[in-house]
Amino acid sequence: MDYSVWPSLTAMFYDQAERLADQPLLWSKRDGVYRSQSWAEIAAQVRALTAGLRRLGIEPGERVVLVSENRPEWLVADLAIMAAGGITVPAYTTNTTADHAHILGDSGAAGAIVSTPALAKRLLPAAAESADCRWLVAMEPLDDVADAAGDLRIAGWPEVAAPADGAEAEPVAAERDDTACFIYTSGTGGEPKGVMLSHRNILANCIGAFHLLEGFGLGEEIFLSFLPLSHSYEHTAGQFFPLSIGAQIYYAEGADKLLDNLGEVRPTVMTAVPRLYEAMHGRIRRGVEKQGGLKRKLFERTLALGLKEAKAPGSLSLFERLTNALLERLVRDKVRARFGGRLKGMVSGGAALNPEIGLFFTALGVPVLQGYGQTEAAPVVSANPPGRVKMHTVGPPLRGVEVATADDGEILVRGDLVMKGYWQNEAATAEVIRDGWLHTGDVGEIDDEGYITITDRKKDIIVLSGGDNVSPARIEGLLTMEPEIAQAMVVGDKRPHLTALIVPDAEFLVHWAHKEHKSRDLAEVAGDEGLRSALAQAIERVNTRLSTIDRIRRFAIAEAPFSVDNEMMTPTLKIRRHKIKEHYGAALDALY
Repeated sequence: MDYSVWPSLTAMFYDQAERLADQPLLWSKRDGVYRSQSWAEIAAQVRALTAGLRRLGIEPGERVVLVSENRPEWLVADLAIMAAGGITVPAYTTNTTADHAHILGDSGAAGAIVSTPALAKRLLPAAAESADCRWLVAMEPLDDVADAAGDLRIAGWPEVAAPADGAEAEPVAAERDDTACFIYTSGTGGEPKGVMLSHRNILANCIGAFHLLEGFGLGEEIFLSFLPLSHSYEHTAGQFFPLSIGAQIYYAEGADKLLDNLGEVRPTVMTAVPRLYEAMHGRIRRGVEKQGGLKRKLFERTLALGLKEAKAPGSLSLFERLTNALLERLVRDKVRARFGGRLKGMVSGGAALNPEIGLFFTALGVPVLQGYGQTEAAPVVSANPPGRVKMHTVGPPLRGVEVATADDGEILVRGDLVMKGYWQNEAATAEVIRDGWLHTGDVGEIDDEGYITITDRKKDIIVLSGGDNVSPARIEGLLTMEPEIAQAMVVGDKRPHLTALIVPDAEFLVHWAHKEHKSRDLAEVAGDEGLRSALAQAIERVNTRLSTIDRIRRFAIAEAPFSVDNEMMTPTLKIRRHKIKEHYGAALDALY
């Protein structure tokens, strides 16, 4: 694959569309069935929307906010904005009106594109009040919601994306260093900033991903797009990378249908965040527990042998190898079938993956490749290569990426993947990019083979009053491995010891409530001593595996799960520590 021939993402797309023409590109559910659209059909739609955006008056360099669930129109809109000379500004579907107002105002967006009336209900008031937003394109009729538009021009997708020919439909001849998009950071702390990513940045990630995944034997690849395309991980790895290798993209119907979609789509490569793998791990574990008997014994034996081989390749005895080969057919084939049966591997990114979760899936015949990155690096910095996985690490840097550590252990990154900067925020840009090196804010180590181990976020490291440094993420990962615990946040900065806020696992809570004849409403039983006692046993099991300094001394029970809706998680399912502390500050202080 020669990426050097493409000066931009739009040039790459049109080149691939001409080459692959009538082959299927995008698949989405219509009338309950996955139906495809070819490369040629999508290219025609991109040209038509490009012309429509020009008729609306888009000027080169103007920003357009894009708010939509994952669907074919997302990709069409993204490429058309760029082809018209604009800059795409993706926004999360979970954003509030205040979130949209910040992004519209900060980016100075000239227009917006939205998919559904439900999403427009939160976007329209912000767009109507925006000083710069002149128009909004709706993929679906907005019905009564349009009343909130005020003087804002509303245009329907069929009108704007009507078939068009001529100069209006021709793409701008963008160059590699032109800005392709602003990706607003998801805000684990503070106001989101607009990360300016160029065509060069995203293409550098595509090049690195191609060389990484060559070990899979890339061919006719199938991707299932599940993570929000407004996040840089899915935007690059789930959209532009598949385009660059001529792959097909299926759009998942949502979290509740993901397992069904896996079986229907049968993807060859899957990208997701650790929270999804944790949830699947819990679901598989609970299913095995319910089956019991011989099936459970076979599963546990498969897992044990798989873990032994994963941790020490070639360590199985002759008898164990024979047993393992039999279990490959009896157990692992069934596990792989749940993921569609042709999955070459799952790539984990967006947050730290507990190594035990990765080893669990690998032992069951579904390899997991943990990677690392951040929005400011377009976003992938490193990943474990197929067949050479060190599960406790995030792998070596992608091709063309330099990684080093500062004196305090902070990970530094340099290369074509590093962002142009934060939009209209020179001070913040100068703080994180110094002498060409991106200062990631993550702390870690690099081994002799170049594999990177991330120990924590620089700002998240807990310094106990005795001077000891503690990594909360590692302990939280161990806590959430316990079947009773769904989520956890460890605290203790400037305190004598660690404490934690615990969210019980939903299925465990239902089982406990039934057994104890108590309410299954978490808010009602958060203070129940019986529930506290049951969770204390799980915490004590974890404590036995920790040093004295790392042990949890006391804990509080949250009144509700951490979620995007209550702003305690980002849209990519990372906990927002400052928000949780704001809400539970008094309860956490009381633990001391």
